[in-house]
Amino acid sequence: MNRIVNIDGFLTAIAAIFVFAMPAQIHAAESLADIKQMFIGDYELVSYFQYPAQGDAIDMNYIGRLSYDSLGNMAGLGMPRDLPQRNEQSSERVTGGFAYWGRVSYDLENSIVIHHVEGSPMVPQWVGGDNIRYFEFTDEFLKLSLKNAQGRITGTLTWRKLG
Repeated sequence: MNRIVNIDGFLTAIAAIFVFAMPAQIHAAESLADIKQMFIGDYELVSYFQYPAQGDAIDMNYIGRLSYDSLGNMAGLGMPRDLPQRNEQSSERVTGGFAYWGRVSYDLENSIVIHHVEGSPMVPQWVGGDNIRYFEFTDEFLKLSLKNAQGRITGTLTWRKLG
C-alpha cells in the first residue's frame, strides 16, 4: 500500500511538471479566445465619467452604443443626452460626442483592448490611430478606461451588454 501512495505522488508530481512546463502561448491562446468571446455583442452606455487632475469626477451624461463582432471588428457611438435640446436652441447645426469603428486587438497582460480606428466622422484625426482602452469585466458590465501618459485614469465608460 505504501508503494501505491508513492507511485500516486510521483504521478501527481509528473503531471504538475507537465502542466507548468507547457508553452505559455497555449494558455494565452485559450485566454485570448475566452476574452474575445466575452467582448462579442452589443452594449449600451450606462455611464461616462472624466477624472480631471484636480477636483471631482465629471459625469459626462452620455448615451451610446458599442458593438464587437466575431470577426474582430468594433463600432462605438456616444453623444451627450442633451444634444437634441442644444440643437433645437441653436440656429447652427450642433454636434458632439464620438463615433468610430475599426479592427480590434488585445494586450491581455495589461488588460488592454485596442481599437484600430478605420473611420471616425466626429474626430477625423483618430483615423489611422489606436484608441487604447483598459478593460475590466465586472458582473454584467464592461468598463473601458482611458489613461494619460503617467498612467492615471482620465475617463471611464461603463457598458451593459444587451440581450
